[in-house]
Amino acid sequence: MSKELDKLQPSGLWKYFQEICEIPRPSKKEEKIAAYLVAFGKRLGLETIVDETGNILIRKPATAGLEQLQSVVLQSHIDMVCEKNSDTLHDFDTDPIQPYIDGEWVKARGTTLGADDGIGVAAQLALLEATDIPHGPIECLFTIDEETGLTGAFGLKPDLLQSRILLNLDSEDEGEIFIGCAGGKDTVITMKYSKVPVGAGCAGYIVKVSGLKGGHSGDDINKGLGNANKILNRLLWEANRRFELRLSRFDGGNLRNAIAREAMAVITVPKRFAADFEKYAKDYNLTVKKEYKTTEPGLQVQFKAADLPDYLFDVATQERLINALYACPHGVIAMSADIPNFVETSTNLASVKTYDAMIEITTSQRSSVESAKDDIGNMVVAVFNLAGGKAVHSDGYPGWTPNPDSAVLEISRSAYHKLFGNEPKVLAIHAGLECGLVGEKYPGMDMISYGPTIKGAHSPDERLLIPTVQKFWDLTLEILANIPAR
Repeated sequence: MSKELDKLQPSGLWKYFQEICEIPRPSKKEEKIAAYLVAFGKRLGLETIVDETGNILIRKPATAGLEQLQSVVLQSHIDMVCEKNSDTLHDFDTDPIQPYIDGEWVKARGTTLGADDGIGVAAQLALLEATDIPHGPIECLFTIDEETGLTGAFGLKPDLLQSRILLNLDSEDEGEIFIGCAGGKDTVITMKYSKVPVGAGCAGYIVKVSGLKGGHSGDDINKGLGNANKILNRLLWEANRRFELRLSRFDGGNLRNAIAREAMAVITVPKRFAADFEKYAKDYNLTVKKEYKTTEPGLQVQFKAADLPDYLFDVATQERLINALYACPHGVIAMSADIPNFVETSTNLASVKTYDAMIEITTSQRSSVESAKDDIGNMVVAVFNLAGGKAVHSDGYPGWTPNPDSAVLEISRSAYHKLFGNEPKVLAIHAGLECGLVGEKYPGMDMISYGPTIKGAHSPDERLLIPTVQKFWDLTLEILANIPAR
């Protein structure tokens, strides 16, 4: 693999990020990266613990003369979102990520980069290996399966960590320090369908929505991005009304925490409506491209003639499905009345998948207000209840209540101003951070979250702004140098 990142600074951090890119680490399949971390800790002779859940904790003693400082835990997650472009051949279970430099950015070839949160992991490893950085006692916590269920944070035991100060390295905007986050839950709906034969005199088509940016369903939900499931279903709903469209398959989106970038449907229409349908589909493409011209310049709605499918959804299920998908809320539901420009509540229509005799719709809800999170989840359930679907909520995870009087926040603000000459923004984030669960397990834990600038997380457009990585590293060292004594 190319060692293109070797020339970047800080060299130790980038060395480890390059190594991490070579190790497959999909959510729920972190065995290889976990083994790498355990071997790393043992090679350095550091106390290395694997807990019952699979989280890894590596402890490093204070440098000589700083033993009196309070202990600090630095925390990141070891899994990554695995998304790729439809024309990219890549097996996330076996193939390395291929990072490359494009101007001031590090990107990956056709896939997610995994800087979320590989860059946090790399910073921890560089710190653990360094012999010339002064610090008090530190613990490096590497959690599993953050992206699909916060499994590692849920499984933390309240006696594992010795520190009561936590630096979460999983934020994505340099110059911003986060002191709160939204809680979240998933709502998954299933709908059964019967297979019916294709009628005579029909034309078959594949309709596809592509070219969308996708993005994080929390951090990017207020950016006006298109949702491929909603855009495709809008076409299906109208074509059903006009051209007697029949549906055989609907597949769109992938991950619950990513805005759907692509969606496709297999359909038929009576041949007498074929020309009218094709004209409508072409016009619809122009319509939605105009609507999203600023936020989604790459959007395309395309169709092509195809062989007739083996079967169709029964009419009743088709009607219920496309009406429910049209009615299902997606996007920002409420803005915070207390924090300017902060999304309080949102929901994401993440994926629609067709299986044998069953359709599965996955949605996710987020809010910094627990009751509002439950309310929007119930709204989604109500829509699909009317359509005869069966909905199940996940257990969800708690939010992280901001503490503006945090001692480590004051340390980090002073450190930032000293290093860079200006004040960082102090914010809450409309995304799930593990801090909420850590705070639940360790009441009184003093926490902040920060990181370098990452754009397009959870999509193949993910990219890491190189100059901000040095600032992220410098800030971390300055915070550690100013931790007070016990």
